[in-house]
Amino acid sequence: MGPREIMYDINSILLAALLLLAMAVAMRLGRMVGKKSQRHHNDESKSQVGAVQGSLLGLLALLLGFTFSLALNRYDDRSRAVVSEANAIGTAWLRTDLLSDARRDEAKALMSRYGTIRYEAGRVPASEPVRRAELVGAAEEIFDKLWQVASAEVQEVGGPATVSMTAALNDMIDALGERDAAIERHVPELVLFLMFATFVLLGSILGYSSGLTAVKAGFPVYAMLILIVALVFVIIDLDRPRRGLIEVNQQPLFAITNTMSEAVK
Repeated sequence: MGPREIMYDINSILLAALLLLAMAVAMRLGRMVGKKSQRHHNDESKSQVGAVQGSLLGLLALLLGFTFSLALNRYDDRSRAVVSEANAIGTAWLRTDLLSDARRDEAKALMSRYGTIRYEAGRVPASEPVRRAELVGAAEEIFDKLWQVASAEVQEVGGPATVSMTAALNDMIDALGERDAAIERHVPELVLFLMFATFVLLGSILGYSSGLTAVKAGFPVYAMLILIVALVFVIIDLDRPRRGLIEVNQQPLFAITNTMSEAVK
């Protein structure tokens, strides 16, 4: 399953709340320091603080756009992987009709179980990696049995039809690997740490500037902070498959699984 990262198993709502709290604390501390430093600053130094604040806002916008793009691309990859696997399973299911009578029913039963397990694996929460690993292992065991059925058919019957069945099974196991890899692929944690550090630093600079000018942060500032935190929540939620509010649609797999289950009853 690969090494687990620090923030990966933390709920996205909790992360957003912690970020909002950290920015609020940083603003408060920055304002306190700014008030104490008023007498050491002139108009030029205050304008310098304003320039730094603007630069941080620009850097923040760049980081937000870059990170959101990464998270959205990975979400799209997972969605496409579900469709690709459903198509691969559906193709293999149709080609079981080309098998001889001696193996057709067995292959259809195995295909139905395989589809059900793959659908269940996609619904396992991210907080249960062991359970998902067990389902992946079970799917691979069923695939081995399907491959044995196809191999026996090739040896005893042969012909283009049996070759097309083995090709469909090969595509099916490739789709399994691609989908599981897509689930594990997410925004590098170093990027998230850098983004969070920039948020907190921006909060301290906003508070510091407020303390220097003796002007309290108004509604626009707090609205901006809330909007930033909301966007961070969306980024994290997009990047965390099988948890949170945004989930990959499993309908393509459900549809083919339901079709196979009805056929083997």
